[in-house]
Amino acid sequence: MFYETTVKAHIRVPPTDFDKDKEEAVLNQINENYHDFVSKDIGIVIGVKDIVKIGEGVIIHGDGAAYYDTVFTLIIFKPELQEIVLGNITEITDFGAFVNIGPIDGMVHISQTMDDFVSFSKSNVLSGKESKRVLKQGDICRARIIAVSFKEAEPKIGLTMRQTTLGNIKWLEEDIKKQQKSAEKEEKPVQKKEKKKEKKLS
Repeated sequence: MFYETTVKAHIRVPPTDFDKDKEEAVLNQINENYHDFVSKDIGIVIGVKDIVKIGEGVIIHGDGAAYYDTVFTLIIFKPELQEIVLGNITEITDFGAFVNIGPIDGMVHISQTMDDFVSFSKSNVLSGKESKRVLKQGDICRARIIAVSFKEAEPKIGLTMRQTTLGNIKWLEEDIKKQQKSAEKEEKPVQKKEKKKEKKLS
């Protein structure tokens, strides 16, 4: 899920930036400090939205840099369990598929790609034995987050596509068409019966 979050921190501005406007210098340092920043508490930082407040600068003896007590807003992505995400497949392997869900890739284990026996082909395609459905690089999919780990530098996101309304968008479109056709078939006998009743009444 994407959020805006307000952060308060002491931002260090080096002496080399003293010739710049204070807000510009502080913003440059925030961008540098939070570029590719990832933490369990905050999530994945996408960028800095704006600076809310910059306090008075304090120079620490022996450092020479100025420290500003600063309040600023970040745009972040924080993956949450059970969240449904939309993404495209970036890579197919013999153990599953990697799906880009924005600022990070999630991984769908081969057993979670579809409700079928799935095999991996040399052409980097995952195929369902009974359904004949396939997954390949570039396919757009809906998935649910079932595992999140921030233990390493880059978070690990586990996904599933085995539940209803999840999977390759093409599959979902096919399912909708099938449901519409079966609904139309069910309606036709009912309409015929109603017409027969009308004739009898007349």
